[in-house]
Amino acid sequence: MLLGVAACGGPQPQDADETAGQAPATAQAQPEAPDIALPRVTVSGDESAHVVEAWTPPAVEIGEDADRRALRRQAEAALREGRLYEDAAAAAPIYLALSRTDPQDRQARDGLRRTTTAVLAAADRALAEAATDPQSGALERAVALAAVARTLDAEDRRVRSLQQRVERARRVAALVRAGREDLRGGQLDGALAWFREALALEPQDRDARQGLGAVESALVDRAQGEADRLEFDAAAGWLEQAGAVRGDMAGAVADARARIEAQRARAVAGLRDAALRDLLRPNGVRDARVRLAEVLRIARPGDPVAANLRERIDLVTYYGPFRPGQVFTDALADGSRGPQMVVVPHGGFRMGAEDTDPLASDAEKPAHYVRFNRGFAMSLTEVTVAEFGRFVASAGARPRATRRGNSLVYDERSGNFVRRSGVDWRSGYDGRPADPGDPVLHVSVRDAEAYAAWLSEQTGRHYRLPSEAEFEYALRAGNPGRYPWGDAGVPPPDTGNFTGGNDVSPGGRTWNNAFVGYGDGYWGVAPAGRFKPNAWGLHDLAGNVSEWVADCWHASYRRAPADGAPWYNPGCRARVVRGGSWAGSPAQTRSAWRSRVDSDVTSARIGFRVVRSI
Repeated sequence: MLLGVAACGGPQPQDADETAGQAPATAQAQPEAPDIALPRVTVSGDESAHVVEAWTPPAVEIGEDADRRALRRQAEAALREGRLYEDAAAAAPIYLALSRTDPQDRQARDGLRRTTTAVLAAADRALAEAATDPQSGALERAVALAAVARTLDAEDRRVRSLQQRVERARRVAALVRAGREDLRGGQLDGALAWFREALALEPQDRDARQGLGAVESALVDRAQGEADRLEFDAAAGWLEQAGAVRGDMAGAVADARARIEAQRARAVAGLRDAALRDLLRPNGVRDARVRLAEVLRIARPGDPVAANLRERIDLVTYYGPFRPGQVFTDALADGSRGPQMVVVPHGGFRMGAEDTDPLASDAEKPAHYVRFNRGFAMSLTEVTVAEFGRFVASAGARPRATRRGNSLVYDERSGNFVRRSGVDWRSGYDGRPADPGDPVLHVSVRDAEAYAAWLSEQTGRHYRLPSEAEFEYALRAGNPGRYPWGDAGVPPPDTGNFTGGNDVSPGGRTWNNAFVGYGDGYWGVAPAGRFKPNAWGLHDLAGNVSEWVADCWHASYRRAPADGAPWYNPGCRARVVRGGSWAGSPAQTRSAWRSRVDSDVTSARIGFRVVRSI
């Protein structure tokens, strides 16, 4: 392990347990490291595998007429400066020469004892450094110092102890190297055995402990690979092995187990959602049952999602049709009723902006045909503060703004939107407490999805956010015009809560960019359902608050689904917001308008509504 050491002695014997079954090693000269004074020690064979057993001191010539006093002063100075053995001017070679030429030289013997103590201390420091920084070369220094100490006083118990500690450190280093080699080759059982053997010798060895962590991580990676292939039973087996590596220290294994269980849940939920989409297609029951079989394969026994899906498939198979325009509510588990829903008729429409629309962006194109072969139900209004509050109380939910402690609100003093502390779903557009009948604001898309999932659990029906296509289809309600009411540049009276030129804020502000001549009587959010419904009985799709939909953001409609299903990529953060708002420009009130918003955003302009499969 002494790289760059100049050999100057005969070969030394190797340990029997290290030489058995091995071909004789050939000594090779090692290149000298420039500008570094290294010890001259006797080495042989593979320097990376054997403890140096002896040190040949540099020759110090002491003739009969030598000035021994001067030599002792020279040795004493070298000892003070820490030059212990490196060359003929170092302390150990001089004291050794003085002692050998005159065994009665008490001062030389005393200097030799003090030099031995200094060598032992230096070796202790080197071993400590090697334990914290194995790449520093400190172990090689410790080996060399141990060889020096052995030559100085082989019978000193401290020297024998040092030899044992150096041998143990060398052995631990060799075991760690073997473990790393097996780890690189994917031999995890072998690597684990090497690292454990190293720790049996030195329980606190950092590299061996890191090696155990690396084996654990490799096992976790294998588990993750199986989980990515939806082989969750195999993943559990690898995690069990990973958990045995470090026992109760393996917090990473517990995290991986939770992560993979969450992945299993997402996979089950994704298959469930795909099956529920299948049920919206004609003759889709067969495909849904195929997905159910896959859910049952990967889900844990008794998984309620699998049970719910089985029940839903059976339900849809024999469920009678609703009629278009029918308004209904579902019962919740506590006997109360869910939000009012209206059945949207099936049909087709041209989605997106036409090239003739001068206000259209590229994200709204190309206009394309979407058809719904089965109707769906959509809530008449945005989800209200009261409705969302029932979910929070029942589920014990902590929505995003509540956890974060702030949200974006309208500030009358500056006439702008600012982030304000203490604002969450219970707050209105200006941060003051909202009325129960107002649309709920300051919710992220995850909060909206959690509400829909809770409704599904409460009612046994499948609630979710509308797809982007469903939202625009319901907003247009059969009107192909630029705006939900047609192509006219000003909304008809009582159409909705938009930015009107006649609207005035509590402080006397007016909108810079508004529908000229229009006023709705509100600066801020209006109560849900305050304005007239559209042709299909739906309120406020075009205004009041913009709304989250289920889709991930895509920069255009190229390759968009033609069946109106959500265009969703698992894990996406950029989501879609649709529909105008009380603080949106006229261009944002167009039927085709869409906006990209991060999934964690909460603000005073965004709410949501839900749809339900039928």
